[in-house]
Amino acid sequence: MKHRFFVIACLIAILVSVVVPTIAQDDMEVPMGNGELIVIITPSHDNPFFQAEADIAQARAEELGYETLVLVHDDDPNLQDQHFDVAISQGAAAIVLDNAGADASIAPIERAKEAGIPTFLIDREINTTGVAASQLVSNNYSCAVAGAEYFVDLMGEEGQYVELLGRETDTNAGVRSQGYNDVIGDFPDMELVAVQTANWSQTEAFEVMETIVQGNPDIKGVISGNDTMALGAVAALEAAGMDDVFVVGLDGSPDAVDSIDQGGLDATVLQPLALFSELAVDQASIYIQTGELPEEEKQSIDCLLVTPENTMNYSNFVLSE
Repeated sequence: MKHRFFVIACLIAILVSVVVPTIAQDDMEVPMGNGELIVIITPSHDNPFFQAEADIAQARAEELGYETLVLVHDDDPNLQDQHFDVAISQGAAAIVLDNAGADASIAPIERAKEAGIPTFLIDREINTTGVAASQLVSNNYSCAVAGAEYFVDLMGEEGQYVELLGRETDTNAGVRSQGYNDVIGDFPDMELVAVQTANWSQTEAFEVMETIVQGNPDIKGVISGNDTMALGAVAALEAAGMDDVFVVGLDGSPDAVDSIDQGGLDATVLQPLALFSELAVDQASIYIQTGELPEEEKQSIDCLLVTPENTMNYSNFVLSE
């Protein structure tokens, strides 16, 4: 966690590359709404990432002249189903969704589609195509690769480390873990001594790390599937007097960046949620007013590495050059 004062310029200079339909940006101005309802459904706002994506989507929808209803599913597919029933019964014009499961979310999205309500996914994919109107996600694999490359350099390409996994029902958890392992696996002196899920939770990550460090006092690093788990790991390591352990997260939350500035986390990888949250609403507005859908359903957005060298350029999930 102690900062190492060297610059890995090629990583910090990662640029955002967006694969989006031209209809949503260049070829057509985003039309204003006429008071129609857009329902925004996300996981728990206890995680600042999900709070921010809901707030940004809501602000953009209201800026365009729509009514909004913001609901939270707490990663509970049954609660998510109930929210879809509400959206359908209230005659929503569109749904913006960060879903509660790659498989469990398919049926309610299909049900909304049959009712004439398109769903625009953000952050998390589902395990099918042709059901959602669009799926706007970070390029989780390349995000993880960037974080893992920085982590390996921090570790000096050797030493014991721990990986904290996200929720198993979330495809992002597996993709990020794959990205981490594809990089770190090329370094034979990097030894993975523990890998365990903490379900994206800071509290669970604290408890998991408390247990892990008891049996692994020589760990040198922790790489985490998201920032909340990374922050839980930092707290547990500090409580154990192990404040020289490197910790890297992923999401780019304000709390994570504050931790970097305070010497806790060493880095995070920023998901440009401000971009995909606004873009989902823009695409919804275009559909509501014109009937036009994006040319490509699945659209991927690259991430940005945040380190001690560029935190001064960060503000609320946006990293300026």
